[in-house]
Amino acid sequence: MKWITREHVKVDRVACPWLIRKFVDRDAEFVFAPADKVMDEAKRLNAVPYDVKDVELGHHGKECSFEAILKKYDLAGDAALVLLGKIVNGADTDNTLYHQPEGPGLEAIAEGFRLLGFTDDHAVNAAEWIVYDALYAYCRKMVGEGKPDGNFAT
Repeated sequence: MKWITREHVKVDRVACPWLIRKFVDRDAEFVFAPADKVMDEAKRLNAVPYDVKDVELGHHGKECSFEAILKKYDLAGDAALVLLGKIVNGADTDNTLYHQPEGPGLEAIAEGFRLLGFTDDHAVNAAEWIVYDALYAYCRKMVGEGKPDGNFAT
């Protein structure tokens, strides 16, 4: 299946493809398009749009697109993915929904990846997914230790 979002990825548009490929669609193909062309390209390519305005798999209220995917694909039963969603939300939004302390660190890491000079959004995703693998491992550990809100939560 093809999935499409806006180009020049950061945080949610890296986290969502990671989530999709790992837990929803192992054969997913990702397309990154200019913001004003995403919906036309989605129709033309028969692709699922995510992290764009007014789509099912986008921001709703203060929740981010990662969280919309968790809900749509019944992944919210994995407490580690839910915690990861809170961290992604904290990095991708104003962090007022959960006040997730790990969020600003993820935002800084994501900004750093944007500054490394990767040639396209596929390269950024390929490089940065290891961060989400590590964060998911962290989240699994926290949940296993009875800290479903993370290590830094009060």
